[in-house]
Formats: sequence, structure tokens, C-alpha cells
Amino acid sequence: MKRCVSVAALAVMVSLASFAQSKQKIFHLAIGDPERRTRDARVVLDGITDTDKGEVFSVNQLAARLDGTRLLLLGEEHTTADFHRVQLRVIRALHDAGRKVTIGLEMFSYTEQRSLDNWRDGLLTETGFLTLARWYEFWGYHWDYYRDIFLYARDNRIPMYGVNTPRSVVTAVRQKGIEHLSDAERQHVPPQIDVDNADHLAFFRASFEDDDSMHGHMPESMLKSMQAAQATWDASMGYNSVKVLKAAPPDSILVVLVGSGHVAYGVGIEHQARQWFEGKITTLIPVPVEDSEEKPVESVKASYANFVWGIPYERDSLYPSLGFSTETAGARKIIAIEKDSIAARSGFQVNDQVLSLDGIAAPDRETWNRLMATKNWGDSVVVTVKRGDAEVKINCGTPPEAEGTALTAQIHAGAAGQWHHWLLGAFPAASSAPVRGRCAVKSRGFWATHLQGSTPAACL
Repeated sequence: MKRCVSVAALAVMVSLASFAQSKQKIFHLAIGDPERRTRDARVVLDGITDTDKGEVFSVNQLAARLDGTRLLLLGEEHTTADFHRVQLRVIRALHDAGRKVTIGLEMFSYTEQRSLDNWRDGLLTETGFLTLARWYEFWGYHWDYYRDIFLYARDNRIPMYGVNTPRSVVTAVRQKGIEHLSDAERQHVPPQIDVDNADHLAFFRASFEDDDSMHGHMPESMLKSMQAAQATWDASMGYNSVKVLKAAPPDSILVVLVGSGHVAYGVGIEHQARQWFEGKITTLIPVPVEDSEEKPVESVKASYANFVWGIPYERDSLYPSLGFSTETAGARKIIAIEKDSIAARSGFQVNDQVLSLDGIAAPDRETWNRLMATKNWGDSVVVTVKRGDAEVKINCGTPPEAEGTALTAQIHAGAAGQWHHWLLGAFPAASSAPVRGRCAVKSRGFWATHLQGSTPAACL
């Protein structure tokens, strides 16, 4: 399982952006479009598969294939860099083809538009944007995953729109149901929300691992309340996307960057948006060609998306995360710890109250995420927690030679085996040493990852 997990935005709400890649069943559910759910579609590295026709083509043909599409739902796994590289290539291909492109963003509520407009108009520096837009409060994932997309949009004056609803509203739906929302909360949800779609429930259920410490084996009533919240989330993004389209030129295309769980099988945003939109909706989801058990992912159900784009499996996220989730309000106690994560092996415990990171107080989600964004694999991290009546310092930075779960040790436990760059092909290891890890070097506009020897310097 990937070690990277976000600090939870909701206590018991889950974003279906990331799937358990060790279990390929999520790619083979017999749900979605009845005409495609009975057959499979190939997954080809750096090839795009038209799941309706079974044809594999290159990005150079993508803009033509999207002719007539008004709403493009482009899935992502938030902490996998190749998903975002695909997103940028799609946006660039459409823009270069002369399409009037606008971008919809899951990470921003529609109520937070001013910062996006100021960014497009070149009125903000990167630091200013991250601060004023409260990036690390609303989203939390490392800015550099999305930086190239935002820079391209600004440089080409491509409008960007928040399409989400305030997270507090989604939480309220889960806690008390749609029918009990206050008048103020109702203003932020669409007039109709389908919370009873059987395919959506089947997908929602399959998205949880059986050994998920927070969501596995949950009572049916809790599952249904969470599904209702997820449907509200999907419907809100669909409804706000349609509002953007109706105000845009008729030949424009809105590309919505959103977690793959909101896109897969057409049971999320697409299903909800069709209540208000009769135009052409297309879905595209990148799919790793290998899972976490190093087994090839050769196909998906043809109903999984209209287009699937094969990418390499990324064992390690580009930026580190300790792997625990906390409450969003109050004492910020840890409510879940990801299996096999740094947090699990460093000795964090459920109900630990997070106090500081490297001696700097981290009383809220934004501060924690902003501090973690300064860290790279190999850095030492000391987290102070309150456990009972005592303060405990947990050192997550032991040397790589020592036993433990240091960030420095984690980089040496990276992807073993033959590695290939998704654009340039296969490359040999930098040395024949048996211990190999991964690091990233940015050069001439793309990221290249290299197998390395026993030291990080070998790949630099």
C-alpha cells in the first residue's frame, strides 16, 4: 500500500481518490454503462485506450477524440505525480488544439473563487496564493503536485473554478442527513441529489479494504450515511460544474481535476450531473500498469471510464507523509493510523494528541500540512504528542542503517526491480548494488526517477 495518506479532512469521511492498488477488484466491477460493463479494456503504458472502441492511441490524437465534449472529468490519485503529469498533458493538448479550456478544481469550494481569479490574472505570487487561498487548510496535499498545472493555467490565462461545496456541509449531511440541513447549509447543495444509486453503493463498498482500520466492516447504517455524504459531494461538484459550463461559450470545455473515485464507472459526478446537463460528458482516468504486489494491471472493465491512460505504478509518493489521520476540530487527536506507515512503525497511537512538529506548534490542519510540505524523504522529523497526561516525543528520523522507520530508511526501501521512465523508456540502475531506492530530479520540464545505489547521491 502506498505510504502516503492525508491528514483527514473529516473525522469519518473518506475521499475515494486513492484505491488499494494491491487489490485489482476495483478495476473489474460489473457496474456502470450496461453496454461496457460486460467486457474489458486493455491498459497500455503511455497509451490511451478508448474503452468503447477498444482502440489504443497517443496523446496527439486526444483533442480530436474529445471533439464535442463539454465536460471532461479527469481522475487523479492526489499524491501520485504521474496522474498530475497526465492532467497537464491533457490540458495542454486541448489548449494547443484551440479549444476554449476552463479548469474545475475539487480542492476549492465554489465560495472561494476570488483567489483563483487573482491567480489567473497574475496578481499573486505563489506564496501569496498559497496563503490567501488557504491551500494547506482546504486541500493539504503538497503544492508541487499541482504547481505545473497552475503555472500553465496562469501563463495562458486559463480560467480556474472551484466546483466543490464547503466540507462542513458534507459533514453535516453525514451527521444528520440531507433532510435535516439548516437553511444556511441547504444553500450550498444542489436541488436534487440521488443517494440511492445501487451502482454507486457497490462501488463505494468495494473501495474500502477489508482491513481498513477506520472503515472496514462498518455497520450498514454508517455505510449508507457516508454514501449519502459522498453523493452530496459528487452532486455538488456536478452541479457547480454545470453552472460554469452554462456561463461559458458553447464551444468551451471544462476539465475537472478530481479524485478518481468521483469519476470511476460514471456513478459519481457524471451520474449526478446528468440531472441538469444534456451535453457530452467524457471521463478519463490514468491507471497504473502494475499494482503494489508487482502484478501487472493488464485491463479494466470497459465501463471504468471512457478513456484509460496507462502510467507506471509509483510505489512511493514524491513527498513524505507519516500516515495518520486526525480529528479536524478540537484537540486534533489521532483517529486512524495507516497500516505499514511510518506512523505505525514509529510508535504513534490512536488518541495521541498532536502538539508540534520539530518543536513548532501545530494546532490545526493548515499548520501541520504547511510544515510537512517542507519535508523530503531523508529528513529527520520529531513529533510531540500528548499521551494521557504525558508529552511524548516521537523521532521519525533514525539513520538508514538503524532499525526503525526513519524517512531516510524509507527511501532505501523504494521500488525494487526494473524501472522505466514513462516517457523515455527503460533505464538501467545507477549501480549494481543490491539495495536500490528512488529519488526524483527535475530537469528540462519533466521529472525523471532513477534507480540508485546505496546512497541518495548516486542518482543525482
